[in-house]
Amino acid sequence: MRRLLLCMPLCLLGACVEVQPPEQPQPDVCKAATFNGLVGQPRQVLEKMTLPPGTRIIGPRDPVTMDFNANRINFEIGEDGRIAKIGCY
Repeated sequence: MRRLLLCMPLCLLGACVEVQPPEQPQPDVCKAATFNGLVGQPRQVLEKMTLPPGTRIIGPRDPVTMDFNANRINFEIGEDGRIAKIGCY
């Protein structure tokens, strides 16, 4: 019992975790809002467009790096083959 009482402060100390502030929404640096009208359109629409360098077109099961680049436009394609989301990341 005494050992349990001696270990109690260590257990409580382990429960202390630094809380991260909520992430603030990023401004539209890559100008993704100008493409919002494409949401719901078929993926093929993008093939006919001249997109900025570095633009990513991400399919439903495509592997994607986790590096953040606020200047990069990302087009996420849904399971149905249509543009589901556009964002700067």
